[in-house]
Parts: sequence; C-alpha cells; structure tokens
Amino acid sequence: MTVTPARICILGGGFAGIYTALHLEKLSWKRSPKPQITLVDQNDRFLFTPFLYELLTQELQLWEIAPPYLKLLLGTNIQFCRGVVEQIDLNNCQVQLQDGQVLTYDRLVLAIGREASLEMVPGAATHAFSFRTLADAERLDEQLRSLEASDQPIIRIAIAGGGPSGVELAGKLADRLQDRGHIHLIERGEQLLKSFTTFSQRTAHRALAERQVKIDLKTNIQSIGSDFIILEHQGNIKTLPIDLVLWTAGTCVSRSLQDLNYQQNSQGQLLTRPTLQLVDHPEVFALGDLADIRERRGKQIPTTAQAAYQQASCAAYNLRASLTKRSLRYFHYLHLGEMLTLGTNTAIVSSLGFINLKGRLAHITRRLVYLLLRMPTLKHRFQVGKYWLVRLFHGITNQDLHNNYSKLNKSKVKQHK
Repeated sequence: MTVTPARICILGGGFAGIYTALHLEKLSWKRSPKPQITLVDQNDRFLFTPFLYELLTQELQLWEIAPPYLKLLLGTNIQFCRGVVEQIDLNNCQVQLQDGQVLTYDRLVLAIGREASLEMVPGAATHAFSFRTLADAERLDEQLRSLEASDQPIIRIAIAGGGPSGVELAGKLADRLQDRGHIHLIERGEQLLKSFTTFSQRTAHRALAERQVKIDLKTNIQSIGSDFIILEHQGNIKTLPIDLVLWTAGTCVSRSLQDLNYQQNSQGQLLTRPTLQLVDHPEVFALGDLADIRERRGKQIPTTAQAAYQQASCAAYNLRASLTKRSLRYFHYLHLGEMLTLGTNTAIVSSLGFINLKGRLAHITRRLVYLLLRMPTLKHRFQVGKYWLVRLFHGITNQDLHNNYSKLNKSKVKQHK
C-alpha cells in the first residue's frame, strides 16, 4: 500500500522559514515517506537582513546578501512558490495566494514576519521610509543618490528609533555622506540599544558621536511632513527641516495574518506552545517575530534573526515528530551575544559575557561568523567566501570584482546555451 507523503507548507522565506525547510530536507525520514515541502515567499530572493545596511555603502553586493531562492534550493526536494498570501483557512488547512492558487497542507509553518508600522505618527505612512526589505534598501539608495546629485550642501536625515536598526543605519549613512550629511537619531526611550550590553551601548554611542550623529533621547515624534519633522521633548515642541525620514521605530503584524482567527498578545503576535505550535492549532507552527514564544519561566524570546535561526531547527524536528508520532521538544533559546555594524569596516561584537570586540577586528569577526555559521547552504558560503578572499588578498575594489564576477556569469550562461 502506497502512503501519501505529508504536505508541509512554509509561509515566509526569511531566516526562520528557509532554515526550517533546509533542516527538514536533511532529516532522516525512515519511518514515513519524505514530506512534500513548499516554501512560499512574495520575493524571489532570500535576504540576509544583517547585511542589508552594507548595500548602502557598497561594501557588499546584491548577489552576496540576496541569492535567489531557486539557486539556494537547487538540488533539494523543496519546492519554491513565489506568491503573496491572500488568506489562510485554518479549519480546512488551506492557503490561498493572490494569484488564485490554493495550497493544501498537513502541517503549516507561519514565518511571514512583521511589517513596518507607519501608522503610529501622522505623516509617517506618506513621508517616511521603512528599512526592512530589499525593496526598502533600493528605494532608499535611489533617494540618497538623488539628494547626492543635488546642489544642496547639506543632506538632513532623521532616523526614528534607537534600536539596532536605527543605530546601524545612522553609522552607515554618516560614513556614506561624510561632512555633507546631518544625521539625527531620535529615540523615545532613555537610552540607545535598550536590551543590549553596556559595552555595546557605550561603544555605539561613542561611534555615532565621532560621526557627528545628533542623538535625541526621551523624544517623541509628533508628526512628519514632506520637508519637516515635529519633535516633543519634555513638553517642548520643535520643528526641524528635513530631507529624509527613516522609520525603524515599530512593527505590526503582516496584513495576510490580520484577519486570522488565532490567540494573540497585545502586539498582535501569535501565542504559541513551548513546542512552537499555535495554542489552538497544533498542526500550525509559528516562528520569528510574528510569534510570542516564551521560555519556561515566561520570559519572551527576542525577535531577532539569531532566535529565528535557532527556532528553525526545533521546528523542523517537531514537524517530523508530529508526523511520525514522536514526542515533541520544547524550544530552548541560547543567547550567543550581539553583533552590530557601526559604519564602514567597523562593528561591535559582544558574546558570552567576556568577549567584547570593536572596530575593524569586530567587523572581520562579524563577517566571518555570519559567513561560516549563518548564511544558507555551503555552496553560497563558499562562493561568497572565495569572493571576499580574492578582494582581500589582491586589493581589488568591490566594484571591479563585481564587474569581473558579472562577466564570468555571462560567459557561463553563453557556454550553457
């Protein structure tokens, strides 16, 4: 008697989604047929988000940080489906895409992530730029090029949010624009990088100060216009002329999940069991920043790429366990530290309570850790690593090496044809 393979549908191709798929592919399926795995994402490329900032300074190229899904999944049994989720029917175990395609599943993984919340402040949705996706980076780069090509002597930029994204953006933009840039970092709390170590906070603050980044703490944004921003600090209101506003201050649940009938917390995150399953739907697993995942003592797991990466292996194991009638594991998060880029060729690395690096050494360490341990597939790691080594030992500029790489690829395509 032929047993029909189970269907696993993974929505979202970020860290949690793609690594869950890759871990499932590597697992042994001796007790049951290997499942049909479908990975769905609205984009055609995986994005290595920690390196998104390096696109703005041209330290890294698009192919390095955003390889196509079809290339990454080549040689696997994972099917990639590009599409936007229109509706999820939990009762009938179906996912409907905007193009009309309907996917039926036995197990579902929700890893869509969250979106920039631009409705918090009047004018933000119209005038502010988010920075979470490849499209966001391309749009920002285009706007920066336009400002750089203008004859105005000063380019005034406000960044909303003093978390890691805001801090990293401030450092990169300050290095890109140099003396021409006036960067204003606005945080409504009392400190930058609230959940980070004291070492990281102090180092980041010092690095931004060296780059002439103006930091306003305990400051709220009242509204944003086409060429101004209104701030409130301890009851005092001031209006600043501005050329560009970047929003990193908050996120909201993805539109495709807003109408889903599920238990959630006050931020709209899905409530999960310790096994990463939804509370009311054990056939559905929720990962990444859309999920409220907690440790045994009730502390919420941070919504970081590091946490999503760890969740993926646990989710893959539990997906197989749930299909083969095995016991499921509780997810245990291990905080390995924090890494931030602070500008061109400089960074922070703080790990294990005693490793504290900064500057170029931290920059190299961060690059190597991400390359060797976090980038998906050995083949892509090898290609990127070889590219970096050639550039390092031969002193070739990033653009020259990129041009040579492009010519080589075109040559291979002609030979293939």
